[in-house]
Amino acid sequence: MRLILAIFLPWLQFFTIGKPLQGIICLLLQLTLIGWLPAALWSVYALSQYRTDQKIDEMRRGM
Repeated sequence: MRLILAIFLPWLQFFTIGKPLQGIICLLLQLTLIGWLPAALWSVYALSQYRTDQKIDEMRRGM
């Protein structure tokens, strides 16, 4: 679900992963038609980093 959100509403996805400042910057970028594609790619990348960080935290708690 977050991946779909990252593609169609990239700025909103940043708010769901706890990065509101990046969400505002992404919204400003997305307001231009040309900036929508970089905003969507940035959002997908940030989502993958968020998932990686979650997995690392789970492994640390398991040790």
